[in-house]
Amino acid sequence: MITVPAYFNDAQRQATKDAGVIAGLNVRAHRERAHRGALSFGLNRNKSGKIAVFDFGGGTFDISILELSEGVFEVKSTNGDTHLGGDDIDKVLVDHVAEEFKRETGIDVRQDTMALHRLREACERAKIDLSRRCRPRSTCPSSPPMPRAPSTWPGPSPAPGSSS
Repeated sequence: MITVPAYFNDAQRQATKDAGVIAGLNVRAHRERAHRGALSFGLNRNKSGKIAVFDFGGGTFDISILELSEGVFEVKSTNGDTHLGGDDIDKVLVDHVAEEFKRETGIDVRQDTMALHRLREACERAKIDLSRRCRPRSTCPSSPPMPRAPSTWPGPSPAPGSSS
């Protein structure tokens, strides 16, 4: 199975399928990523109702509304924004955490290339972690310009009895 973004038109879907065949793949089907997401979460197993499947790609954001009935799902609507995606969310997180850190410490980590790189990585890990839990467990390694994480950073709480 090959997955395609929700915003692909029929010609783009067919071209993707053809590319798979040219590459020597035995392409049985091509589905929107929302379909694949619903299948991977087992939503085709005797459940009924309507669900929203969100897909944050690196540069796109797609949403599909699916209706489930007796083990079958039907896509009722799908749409996307090709100018909004995970990279944009990462940028907003980095800006927020950097501003909070600056407010608490007076240090602007955006002026230090290495510190900013580590902060970007930590924010991306936190965002990905939120796909699996309600609160991320990502931390940002400290460096001389970043002596400690701000108290508003939603990382893990210090161990009991430790000082931070």
